[in-house]
Parts: sequence; structure tokens; C-alpha cells
Amino acid sequence: MDGLRENILISFQGNNLRAEGAEVLGKFLRHNSSLISLTLEWNNLGMLDDAFSMFCDGLSFNQTLKKLDLRNNQINHTGAEELSMALKHNFTLQELDLRWNNMGLLGGRAMLSCMETNRNLLKLELSGNNIPSDILKAIEQTVEHNQERQTLKRDTVNQRQILTKEVQSLKQEKNKQFLNLMDTIDQQKEEMNRSNRTTTLRLGKLQEALEDRKSVVNSLKSKLQMTEANLALSQQKAQDLEKLLSHTKQTGTSMREQQAKELRKEKEESASREAKLRQELASVHDKNLYYRSKVDELERRCKAQQQQLFDLKQELTDTGAELKIRAMQAEELLEAEKKRFRQSRDDAVVLHQKEVDHVARLLEDSEKATQERMQRLEVTKLGLEEELNRLKVTLANERIHAAEEIQKVRSATQLEEQQHSAVLQDKLRTLAQSRDQAQNQVLQQQQQTGELQAQNSQLGLEIECLKRRIDGFNQELAKKEQQKLAEVTKVRIELQEQIGHLEAELVAQEGLKEKISTLERQLKVQSNSQREMMLDKDGEIASLVEKLRMKEAEILRMREEDAQRASLLQNAILSYIHRSPLNK
Repeated sequence: MDGLRENILISFQGNNLRAEGAEVLGKFLRHNSSLISLTLEWNNLGMLDDAFSMFCDGLSFNQTLKKLDLRNNQINHTGAEELSMALKHNFTLQELDLRWNNMGLLGGRAMLSCMETNRNLLKLELSGNNIPSDILKAIEQTVEHNQERQTLKRDTVNQRQILTKEVQSLKQEKNKQFLNLMDTIDQQKEEMNRSNRTTTLRLGKLQEALEDRKSVVNSLKSKLQMTEANLALSQQKAQDLEKLLSHTKQTGTSMREQQAKELRKEKEESASREAKLRQELASVHDKNLYYRSKVDELERRCKAQQQQLFDLKQELTDTGAELKIRAMQAEELLEAEKKRFRQSRDDAVVLHQKEVDHVARLLEDSEKATQERMQRLEVTKLGLEEELNRLKVTLANERIHAAEEIQKVRSATQLEEQQHSAVLQDKLRTLAQSRDQAQNQVLQQQQQTGELQAQNSQLGLEIECLKRRIDGFNQELAKKEQQKLAEVTKVRIELQEQIGHLEAELVAQEGLKEKISTLERQLKVQSNSQREMMLDKDGEIASLVEKLRMKEAEILRMREEDAQRASLLQNAILSYIHRSPLNK
């Protein structure tokens, strides 16, 4: 066993170890510190009670073994209890194979009790030991919990290592930064000492030059006053631009009001057309009633003539030839009337095309007017942009000159600071007051811009309300169209019924064919005229809907252009305010 102390993997499979061998293994496990895996399959260690107890004691003291194979060793419940006691004290063993050992219920309970305390065992195989399934499931659950804990431990260890490395790197960086800061502080101290020495030497020379440059400072003060006057003029120009903005917004509102009036006029025209259509439908209904009364009179006459038919049967043979001649004449009349009907239909088509051309011309005129308005607005926009660019250029030049002069003044006034500190403090107070006034003006301008934005939002809400109203009007028009279609279908059904009755009466009444044919022609002409009127009205409604859509698109374009202009002017004003020397 002394020669095996340095081995890592040992296998005694099928060696039929005796009691002495098991005791030696127990002592070996107690004192060994390098063994990792041990296989003892087919050795009947469970039959040797005292020797197996010694083996379990050595296992309890071992701190390096990770894998143990005890398959087919006839370990009973007492051996399982000793193993469980050893596993309660061993915290390094990770894999244990106890298959085919006949532990039974008591051995399974013992193993389960040791698993409650041992949290390092990650694999335990107990098949072929007559252990109930409930205990096996509980042992498997504890093994799974141990595996999860082990994975969590590994993750935490890895995270700790990473965090320690990061902390160390941060400490090193901080130490380097601290050393660099100390070096820079020492260098700055040396530079300050040198600069103090040089400044003491230069102060005497600069005091003599101050008296010569006081006149220069006075001239610069006059120039500063001139720049302040120029700034006031630029502020006035900004106010003028704001007035132009308000004027453009007012023109936009006026345009929207005009468009709303035009929409109202179109709606009134559509309502008047609907009223005319209703009147025409009422007149057609009256005509239908009149024709019905005529049909009733004809029925009465037919009844009277039926009595005369019995007497006129003999005369029919003589009048047959005459009726044939009259039928030929009636056919000629029918052809002539058909030609007239075609001519009237062509005339109606020509009139409809003329109306369509007139509506298209009106739409083109309205589009040209809107385009002219848009061009005017674009011209005004270009003029405003040119003025803004000019103002920006002038302000940039003034800023450059002012910056150069201020640098000169600073180089000259650094020497006068010790003598004229009180005077400069008074001037700084006055400048602070002027700065506060400028800031107040800027706040007022921001408030005005906020009010303008609120007005734009209100206008957007009004436009949305108008859209909703237009949608409601469209829905009402759709409902009215459905009602008209229903009425037309009813009228058609009634006319068809009347025509059927008239045709049935024509079969029975040969003498009244001419009168009934005239009535049928009149009814056909009226139905065709009604259909043409309905088609014309449908076309007008479609054109009105297209006009509404075009006007909505124009309103959206106008709104987008107003928003873009407002945003551009806001950006220009804000950039001017931020770049102004007063703000600096």
C-alpha cells in the first residue's frame, strides 16, 4: 500500500478481498491525499461487517477521493447505514455507484438521511437494491439539488475571480492616476513659482505701459457702445421677423376659412340637388298614379267591350286584313320612334360631357389659384430666409470684430486689474443687469413661441374636427345613396309589375294594343330618363367626393408647410439668441 499512495486511479475489480484487505484499504483511505478514483466491484465487502466498518471510517476521514465504485458487493442495510455515517463526514466524494447490493428499505432510508446533510455528492446510483420508488425519487431529487448547488458554486467562484481581477485592475489604474496627479501637481507648483517670479518682473514694465493705453481703453469703450446699439437694431429686426410670422399665420388661417366656406357652398349645392331629385321622384310618383287611374278606366272599358265581342265575332273575319295592314303601319311607327329615342340619347350624352368639361375647368381654375398662392408664400419664405442669412453674416462679422477687440482689451486690462478693480466691479454689475434684461427678453420671446405653438396645436385640433365633420357628411351621403337605390329598386319593381299586367291584358285584348303600346313606350322613356338622371347624380357625387379629398390634401400640405416654417423660424431665433454676445 505504500507504493500506491502516489497513484490517482486504483481498480480492485473482482479480487475477492478479505477482511484484512478491507481494513488495509480503510487505513489507506484515512492517510492518502492523492487518490481520486477507486473501483471495488465484485469483492463481497458487505459480508465482512467489521472490515467494512473500518473501510467506512477511512472513507469518512478521506478528503481527496471523488469517485467510488461498490457494485455487487452484497452490502445490506447495516452496511448502508455505516456508509451513510461516513458520507455525513466526507465532503469530497462526488460519484458513488451502489448498484446490485440488496440494501432494502432501511438502507434506502439511511442513504436518504445522509443525502440531507451531504451536499457534495452529485451522482448516486442505487438500482437493483430493492429500494421503493418513493425513496429513489427523493434521493434523485436531493442529487439534482446538489448538482444545482454545485453549478451555482462554480458560477459564483468564477464571478468572484472575475470581480477580483477587475478590482485589482481598477486599483492599479487608480494608483497610476494618483501618481500622475501628484506629478502634475508638482509640475504645476514649479510652474506657478516660475510664473510668479516672471510676473513680478513684468509688473513694473506693464504699469508704465498702462498709462499709455488708457486712451485705447476709452476708444474701445466707445466701440462697445456702438456694438450695443447694433445689437439693439438686430433685436428690432428679430421683432419684425416675429411680426412677419404672425402675418403669415393669419394668412394661413384666412386661407383655411376660405376653404371651409367653399366646402359649405358645395354642401349646400349638393343639398339643393338632392331636393331637386326628390321633387322629380315625387313628380314621377304622381305620373305613376295617373297612369294607374288610366289603366283602371281601360279595364272598365274592356269589361264593356267584352260584351260587344260576342256581337263582333262575325265582323272579325272581315276586319282581319285591315288589322294586318294597321300592324304594318304600327311597326313602321315603332321604328321611327326608336330612331327618335336614339337621337335624344345621343343629345343627352353630349350634354353630360359638356357638364363634365365645365366641372373639370372649374377644378383646374381652383388648382391654378392655389398654386399661385403657394408660389407667393414660397417667394415670401425665400425673402425671409435671405434676410435671416444676411443677419447671420453681419452678426458673425460683428462677433469676430468684437472678439478681436475683447482679446486686445483683455491683454491690456490684465495689468490694470490690481489698480482699477473697483471700477471694473461696477462695470460688471451694469453688464450683469444688462445680461439679466437680455435674458428676460429671451424668456419673453420663448413664451411667445410657446403661445404660437399652442395656437398651431389648436388649429390642428380644428382641422381634425373638420375632418370628422367631413367623414360624417360622407356617411350621410352614403346613407342617402342607399335610400335612393332602395327607392329606385321599388319603382322598378312596381313598373315591372305594371308592365306584366299590361302584357297579360294585351293577350286578352287585341283591340287595345295600340293604346297599351303607347303607354309602354312612355314608361320605358321615363325609366331610361330616370336611369340617366341617377347616373348623372352618381357622377356628380363622385366628383364632389374627389373635390373634398383634394381639398383635404391641400389643407394637410398647408399645415405641413406652416409647421416647417414655424420650426425654421424657431431654430433661427434660438440660434441667434444662443450665438449673441450678451448670452455669452
